[in-house]
Amino acid sequence: MNKIAYMDYNATAPILPAATQAIVGALKCVGNPSSVHGMGRKARSLMEDARDNVAALVNVRSDWVFFTSGGTEADTLAIKGSGCERILVSAVEHAAILNASKNVEIIDVDENGLVLLEDLETRLKDDPRSTLVSVMAANNETGVIQPVAEIVEIAHRFAAIVHCDAVQAIGKIEFDMQALGCDLISLSAHKMGGPQGIGALVKRPSIKLQALISGGGQERSLRGGTENLIGIVGFGAASKEKTDFNRIKSLRDMLETQIKGLSDEIVIFGEDVARLPNTSCFALEGLMSERQVMALDLAGIMISAGSACSSGKVKASHVLEAMGVGEEYANNAIRVSLGWDSCEEDIEMFVQAYAKLVARVQEKNSKKSDAA
Repeated sequence: MNKIAYMDYNATAPILPAATQAIVGALKCVGNPSSVHGMGRKARSLMEDARDNVAALVNVRSDWVFFTSGGTEADTLAIKGSGCERILVSAVEHAAILNASKNVEIIDVDENGLVLLEDLETRLKDDPRSTLVSVMAANNETGVIQPVAEIVEIAHRFAAIVHCDAVQAIGKIEFDMQALGCDLISLSAHKMGGPQGIGALVKRPSIKLQALISGGGQERSLRGGTENLIGIVGFGAASKEKTDFNRIKSLRDMLETQIKGLSDEIVIFGEDVARLPNTSCFALEGLMSERQVMALDLAGIMISAGSACSSGKVKASHVLEAMGVGEEYANNAIRVSLGWDSCEEDIEMFVQAYAKLVARVQEKNSKKSDAA
C-alpha cells in the first residue's frame, strides 16, 4: 500500500496508542458510574481519574471539569447556559460559537485575525446588560493565538464573563486556565489524540449555568445522561501524553520554507504573529482550494480547506474574510496541520505534490502573459 500522509490534525488527530490502550481496558468495565455496587464504583473511579487528568492539563481542580459530547456541546452550554443578555464573540470564531446563539455580537479582528482590543472595550463600555465574551485561544484555520489574558482583563473590568474555546490549543501550547483568568473553557478530546465524541466544559465554581440536557443528575446536574465512560477514559489518557511540539514546529517551518521557495506569490496567513506550532494556512492566487484538496488526496495527502465542520463542503473561509483577505486568496486557501505521528516524509510528499500544482499555475500564467 502506498504511503499516506495525514496532515489534517486540526480536524481530528489520530488516536494516541495510550488512549487506545486505556479505552480497551475501559471496555471491560461493565459498570454504570452512577451505580453504587462494586462494578459501578470501579467505573466511577475510572471516570474520576480521567477527570483529574483533564483538570491537570489546564491547571484547575477536578470539580471544575464537566464532561460533554465534545467541543460544540461545551461551547453551546457555556453560551446558552450562561443566560447572559449579550454575547460578544470574535469574527474568527468556530461555527460552534457563531451559531450557538441568534444574537451574537461580533468583535472585529485585524489583518492577522487578532481581536481588536479597543473594539472589545468600546462594546463593553456603558452597557449595563449581563455579558459573556467568547474568544478562542487559537484559530482552527490559521493557528493564530489570541491575547487571552488581555481579553480577560478588559472583560472583567466591565464585569463580563469570559469563555474561551480552547479546543485547538490544548496539548499544543501551554494553557493555564487559572493564570489566564478565564471563567469557562471548552475542550475536545479528538483534537489532541483522544477519541471522538467526548469533550468538556471547565468552569469556575462561581459561574452558574443552566443545564441544556436535564436528566438523572449526572455531572453534578449540569449535563444529564449516562456518562460516556469509554470516551472519558480515552480523553483522560490522551491528556497525560506529551507531544514534542518543538519537533512539530520544525516540520511546519520546514514545509513553509520549502513552499515559499516554489513561488514568491504564496501567502501564509498569520505568519508574523504567534501561531500554533503545528498549523499552516496558505494560498496561491489561481489555485482553487477544492482543486488542491482533491489533487492532494489523489496523491495520498490528507489536508483541508479551512474548518472540517461543514458537511464536506469546501467554501471560502469566514476567518480569512474577517481578516480582510480578498477572494483571490480566500478561495484558494488550504490548511496543513501536523501532530504526534507526523514526520519529514510527510513534508517531502506534500512539497513534491504541491510543487506540481504550483508549476501548472505558473505555466498557465506564462501562457497568458505570452498571449498578451
